[in-house]
Amino acid sequence: MALPGQIDLNALLLFDAVVEAGSFTAAADRLGIAKAKVSIQVARLEALLGTALLVRTTRRVTLTDAGRALHAECHPLLHGIRKAVDQAGARTTELSGALRLSTSVDHAVQALAGAAAQFAARHPRLQIDLRTSDRVVDLVSEGIDLSIRLGWLRDSSQRAVKLGEFEQYLVASPGYVKRLGWPGHPQELSKLEWVALTLLPTPLTWQFRAHDGVTHTAHVKARIRVDSPGALAALLRQGAGISVLDQYSAQENIAAGKLVRLLPDWRLPAGGIYAVYPPGRHVSAKVRAFIDFYRDFLQSA
Repeated sequence: MALPGQIDLNALLLFDAVVEAGSFTAAADRLGIAKAKVSIQVARLEALLGTALLVRTTRRVTLTDAGRALHAECHPLLHGIRKAVDQAGARTTELSGALRLSTSVDHAVQALAGAAAQFAARHPRLQIDLRTSDRVVDLVSEGIDLSIRLGWLRDSSQRAVKLGEFEQYLVASPGYVKRLGWPGHPQELSKLEWVALTLLPTPLTWQFRAHDGVTHTAHVKARIRVDSPGALAALLRQGAGISVLDQYSAQENIAAGKLVRLLPDWRLPAGGIYAVYPPGRHVSAKVRAFIDFYRDFLQSA
């Protein structure tokens, strides 16, 4: 049996990363180190402990009973160590330099711009570069430190922290509803004029769930397509058809009387709000500080 002093903390951190990422390759990508180094460190940990922790396959790894027990005990402790180190650094180091942020145009207007202004006021030596685009930017090639993304992440090579969730609302203009009537069930949507947001992976297929757990998949047809959430909202306000908006955009327009919510008894899948940063060995103090700040900002909004 290995003595506590023989165990390398880095090996435990890499083991935890493999479990959280689901594979050696994904863990190495997120940490920005070679896959071989991750594999070697975990193998050394298993040798010291005298037991297998992971069962390796070509695509994923699964935990043995010993691995599951070790992860359950160590994960909260490792998280606590990381948090303590980050907090100690934040207290002793004044943030400076440039912080390059990226998000969609709408989210910048609705939330991120206000948060960036408050964060800049707290850290006068920090320069903030806020870039907006409705496309998914390449963080590495464009030099982005942190991207705030809404929806569902598809690039597993990036490191991400989930900050919160948002609902999706089915909406249309009052004039459109007055002209064509209120739909009573998702199955009626195929007969209506849909405006498709082409940024979505499946803009013409939607999964609805009722309060009693009943689900219905609606397949719609779109004559009008658009690649910007802001333009989508504008088209809907002009009575071009019906579609789905995130709750922030929808609530703003509903409160102004420009849109109405349809099928409120049916819920669409919630989307996530993520802080995404590129793979690398080190996450700067300014990025860690902004992630913590923005999580609190969103929760208090």
